[in-house]
Amino acid sequence: MKGHVRKRGKESWAIVLDLGRDADGKRRQKWHSVKGTKRDAEREMARLVNSLNVGDYIEPSKIRVSEFLAKWLEDYAKANVSPKTYERYEQIIDSSIVPKLGAHRLADLRPMHIQGFYSEAMRDGRRDGKGGLSAQTVLHFHRLLHKTLAQAVKWQLLARNPADAVDPPKPEKKSMRALDEGETAELLRYVEGSLLYMPVLLAVTTGLRRGEILALRWQDIDMDRAQATIVRSLEQTKEGLRFKRPKTERSSRNVALPSFVVEALKRYRVEQATHRLKLGLVYEDQDLICARDNGAAIPPDTLSTNFASTIRRSTMSHVRFHDLRHTHATQLLKHGVHPKVVSERLGHSKIGITLDTYSHVMPGMQEDAALKMDAVLRKSMLDGG
Repeated sequence: MKGHVRKRGKESWAIVLDLGRDADGKRRQKWHSVKGTKRDAEREMARLVNSLNVGDYIEPSKIRVSEFLAKWLEDYAKANVSPKTYERYEQIIDSSIVPKLGAHRLADLRPMHIQGFYSEAMRDGRRDGKGGLSAQTVLHFHRLLHKTLAQAVKWQLLARNPADAVDPPKPEKKSMRALDEGETAELLRYVEGSLLYMPVLLAVTTGLRRGEILALRWQDIDMDRAQATIVRSLEQTKEGLRFKRPKTERSSRNVALPSFVVEALKRYRVEQATHRLKLGLVYEDQDLICARDNGAAIPPDTLSTNFASTIRRSTMSHVRFHDLRHTHATQLLKHGVHPKVVSERLGHSKIGITLDTYSHVMPGMQEDAALKMDAVLRKSMLDGG
């Protein structure tokens, strides 16, 4: 295979690829347009000729990035992600990616276009015009864009993923807020007697996610074995509330319950049953443990908002509901529970996620391990002497 370059305009070049002749002896050619210098065009021609020779050449397409992303949302995302995730993807694509990259032809999208998009977003990407977006937000853009372009490669619309050659921003790691044992007890006493008590108790003693707590049913609790079976989660979409399978395959799990929690659940079940009888037919019996007064499911955002407004007047006003999950994990690790067990309770897909998320707890564990090893060796040496 070979090709040649022709000048088309002041900074425009045509690359003509010679594909030989077809069965009728007719000459076959492919044309590509390139902007830049002649050297840029020759470099691109060399790449295209090499692609032809190794067999990964892809026909130039006139499809725009905006058209491709719309097709990706419709044909891929709708069938492969949850409705909530789909809504988030759609919002990022429509409001952030398409306005900046949508006009490019997909085949012409280059790493420099993507890198420029990230830089502009970091500099002045806020919709109110008051500065740039955070590194974490732009990293979300990168992950989604990389995912979509990887699918373009699989669909043979691109030979390679241009996002592979882009350096996304590296956000600073946020320090997590975890309560100590005294603060945890203080929080439980503060919310005792309210509808927040049971969600808070389950969060600090099991590490369940917010949606998992709100989807938990009485039938998921084995009082005799002191165990909760996590098989679903509650999420809120534009269409309303829906129960779905947990976040990952390992999120479907059994979590051992402290006896303190089992006793609290038994008392709460009696209270809930009494309340249900008082309301009669008005009560929506969905078998939910954590529910509204009428038995209906509590929207996840409502739980977080109610939690924030309730503790605003306490000494722990800076604590978010999600921090209670971190509290559970941190306390277990500090008391010597193996990270693998903590990972299983949290429903992390890999133990590496747990180790990375709670690396700040590890230095103290390392020191504790060294002290224990020192004590063992010293005792062995004395016994041997």
